[in-house]
Amino acid sequence: MAAYEILIADDHPLFRSALHQALTLGLGQDVRLVEAASIAELEQRLGENPAWDLVLLDLNMPGAYGFSGLVLLRGQYPQIPVVMVSAQEDVAVFARAREFGASGFIPKSSALEVIQAAVRAVLDGDTWWPPQLQANAEVSAEAKAASAGLSSLTPQQFRVLTMVCDGLLNKQIAYELGVSEATIKAHVTAIFRKLGVRTRTQAALLLQQLESIPSLSA
Repeated sequence: MAAYEILIADDHPLFRSALHQALTLGLGQDVRLVEAASIAELEQRLGENPAWDLVLLDLNMPGAYGFSGLVLLRGQYPQIPVVMVSAQEDVAVFARAREFGASGFIPKSSALEVIQAAVRAVLDGDTWWPPQLQANAEVSAEAKAASAGLSSLTPQQFRVLTMVCDGLLNKQIAYELGVSEATIKAHVTAIFRKLGVRTRTQAALLLQQLESIPSLSA
């Protein structure tokens, strides 16, 4: 049995393959790797086994808005460390990932040895951040409210919310998810209550708070 079980969540097959190779070379027979290409697939894997040792999460995943995927994971599975992986290398992005609960951030341009070292550090209970991260993120009150509200949603409610923000009507969402329109209406009511909003537009604006990059203090 593998000592570690890691989920690789990225929508780019080539990069999933690269991470798979890096971790296999770095951890050998001690690791079991499973891949997910979307937030929905990631949720399915987590539902099947909530005892993963680590999730490597791409910042821009289908089914998520910016850091909303990270916030959802931290809310639903706080025991699982999450390391963000992204082609974005802005220090503000690193800092915000830390503020929203990530255990590390691996730029996609990182060398093989860096990826391996970062993963080992987090598996050992530590964190790992790019060396250029010196500043502290100033997360806005709106973003904090969005984070708190999103972390209270169930995976199905989160899925409904993203569809609402994509402009789908209740009957379209019901068709996509294979449930009744009444069920979707109940989900939307619960989502609005948890987020403290009254309209679809307000819900979309709140979700977008997790996409913006904050200013940094010196």
